[in-house]
Amino acid sequence: MSHGRVPRRRSTLLAATAVAVTGALTLSACGADDNKTGGGGDTHFVTGSAGISTVAASERPAAPKLTGTTLDGEPLDVADYRGKVVVLNVWGSWCGPCRAEAKHFAKVSRETADDGVQFIGINTRDVQKDAAVAFEKDWDITYPSFYDPIGKLLLRFPQGTLNPQAIPSTIVLDRNGKIAARTLQALDAEKLHTMIDPLIAEK
Repeated sequence: MSHGRVPRRRSTLLAATAVAVTGALTLSACGADDNKTGGGGDTHFVTGSAGISTVAASERPAAPKLTGTTLDGEPLDVADYRGKVVVLNVWGSWCGPCRAEAKHFAKVSRETADDGVQFIGINTRDVQKDAAVAFEKDWDITYPSFYDPIGKLLLRFPQGTLNPQAIPSTIVLDRNGKIAARTLQALDAEKLHTMIDPLIAEK
């Protein structure tokens, strides 16, 4: 009978994807080394003393196509926000540093909304969606988050670029949809503004 084959193949594929994601992310980084750049060779980015890597405007790579559904089940496409500064935050409800930074992301997302900044979460490794939904409610997070339990969106960022390598990670896109900054550590409001404000000021 062929009935058992398709579920087995799907199970194998999901398991393989999960292994690949685990390999791609430094998940100890729910305390990672803040000074890692993850780059090799000519990466065109510089990591400052605060653990924030930045790329000069002329050297910024385009962000990968990021589409999917939100925790609310709504379609979401990052490309729809071209013309805005986009702050992508990789998080999980199970992650202590993610909980520590959540109130700062909620606050700064409200402060910068009128400046043309859009925050978008990428929720990952939350097998139970309810835990992630409760996290957003607890921290008053009103911006959308992709539901990406096995990390497929994270694998779309090429290695050797400013790709997310830890949870939490934060990546900021400029108004042209290019990767401008990244950090692999939890952020407070001040450091978030350090990443975002120079891009708000760009014409």
